[in-house]
Amino acid sequence: MDAAKQKVHEFWDEASCGEHLYLSGSEKPSYIEQRRIRYELEPYIMEFAGFKTARDLDVLEIGVGLGADHQCFAEAGARLQGIDLTQRAINYTKKRLELFDLRSNLQIGDAEDLAFGDREFDVVYSWGVLHHSPNTQKAIQEVHRVLRSGGVAKIMIYHKWSFVGFMLWARYALLRLRPLTSLSDIYARHLESPGTKAYSVKEARRLFHHFRSVDIRTVLTHGDILSSQAGQRHHGLLLEVARKVWPRWFIQRLFPRNGLFMLITATK
Repeated sequence: MDAAKQKVHEFWDEASCGEHLYLSGSEKPSYIEQRRIRYELEPYIMEFAGFKTARDLDVLEIGVGLGADHQCFAEAGARLQGIDLTQRAINYTKKRLELFDLRSNLQIGDAEDLAFGDREFDVVYSWGVLHHSPNTQKAIQEVHRVLRSGGVAKIMIYHKWSFVGFMLWARYALLRLRPLTSLSDIYARHLESPGTKAYSVKEARRLFHHFRSVDIRTVLTHGDILSSQAGQRHHGLLLEVARKVWPRWFIQRLFPRNGLFMLITATK
């Protein structure tokens, strides 16, 4: 594992995404509550992922995390496989599926070098993962390779022109009197794991240029409007004050497309 990827691994091996914020234990009620919170905060996942249409399809999830989305695919009757860079996430997802008597083939894996043959899957799904990979383009090429003709990739990556990006720039560039700091540098240093990336819609289309058709939309998130916990790295008095004065109605009405999440549906 190269140095950049090792840093990503170490970050997520300390805590899977949302682990400290939304998972209170490893028993069934904890997983039920984490799932409830996830879809309450991010209701657009349900429609985007299309869990209910996955019955009898070969589905791969890249980056299973705590396993809530994986559980939904399993409940829908998908022929399911899942990978994650860390054993921690695999263990959480295995435990979740065992508690709910569900099945999947789960293994540690690298998105840039998928251990699957060409054209094995009808659907490849990944929510908020591939922008952490040092070579995101290579990861997306791998998604294209393992999809069958007519298969669909459903991928969420981060959107550069977001309010989350603006807040991070204000905190780590403007307040430090370094206004020329690029957004790319801000995301890489201060959002989540080292090297995290965010893309414009135009840049995302270039990433997915091998696909026959690509549909992209961006959504405002609970992070953009400060209606939830801000993630594993961000806390403190300044953030608490910002939550109290943040003009949520103004942002939601005038800037609905300036959210952190970019939802991409790409057909091979």
